[in-house]
Amino acid sequence: MAKQDSISFFEFTNRFNNEDECREHLFKMRWPNGFKCPKCDSLSYYLIKKRKTYQCTECRYQASVTVGTIMERSHVALVKWFWAIYLVSTDKRGHSATALERELGVTYKTAWYILQRIRTAMFDRNLDYMLDGFVEMDDAYFGGGDNGSEPDKPIKRGRGTTKTKAIVGLSLDKDKHPLFIKMEVVEKLDAGTIGGFADMNVVSGSVISTDAYSSYKQLEKDGFVHSPKVFNPKEDSEHLKWLHVIVSNAKAFISGTYHGIDRKHLHFYLSEFCYRFNRRFFLGELFNRLIFSCLDAERITYAELTA
Repeated sequence: MAKQDSISFFEFTNRFNNEDECREHLFKMRWPNGFKCPKCDSLSYYLIKKRKTYQCTECRYQASVTVGTIMERSHVALVKWFWAIYLVSTDKRGHSATALERELGVTYKTAWYILQRIRTAMFDRNLDYMLDGFVEMDDAYFGGGDNGSEPDKPIKRGRGTTKTKAIVGLSLDKDKHPLFIKMEVVEKLDAGTIGGFADMNVVSGSVISTDAYSSYKQLEKDGFVHSPKVFNPKEDSEHLKWLHVIVSNAKAFISGTYHGIDRKHLHFYLSEFCYRFNRRFFLGELFNRLIFSCLDAERITYAELTA
């Protein structure tokens, strides 16, 4: 993605304090070279001021700056959308719906729906990136179990747990420092699932380091250079070290800010964690980067989120 302008808190509060400023910013980010009709690609248009829409002079299609984005058909003011996106992009601890409800003066339901739509944009954007080179891969477990376990009955640990399962991939640079992270919630940890994750998220031919779990043998069959090793931190503290550190951070991120996340929605929160981690060197640009992601993603309905 091209470099985005950095923006400070002071600049944000002074610049985006009315609907017109927000709308103009979305216009420039969506159509940096001028309006382009989403239907026929014509560059000729005129503004319908009363409706705040742009009408193509060729096909007469009318478009707003939010049509085809996560903000489409929203009754929430753009100023509040901008605040939500700014808070999510700048708070590395994550932002809860309860906090956003209070800050924006909206209902809890609206705050939760805004945040989930922002997270769908993060999820979609994460799909554009692949892990490459030297990659660490492992499975991780989140939550307190989904089988209605009794309070006095301990939840199993490891691969026999009832917690929500996820596959995690981490690419490293030549000095074995973290580059990019990918996480995907899965139903089971068999060879097909592991192979599918690698095919979708790792460049073919990459070297993938794992523990000695038998299902990871599928990776070599799928064209990757597989480097398995029995996990023993006492004998080899470097094996999968960074991946385990980042998974630990992801668990702290979720348990520290959010409560009671169910299996169905966990992937949204893991996407938020990955999105922010992968852009940790662009902190000043995160607001505009997330705005761009929100413009590039389609709206998900409340019914789809709660079905």
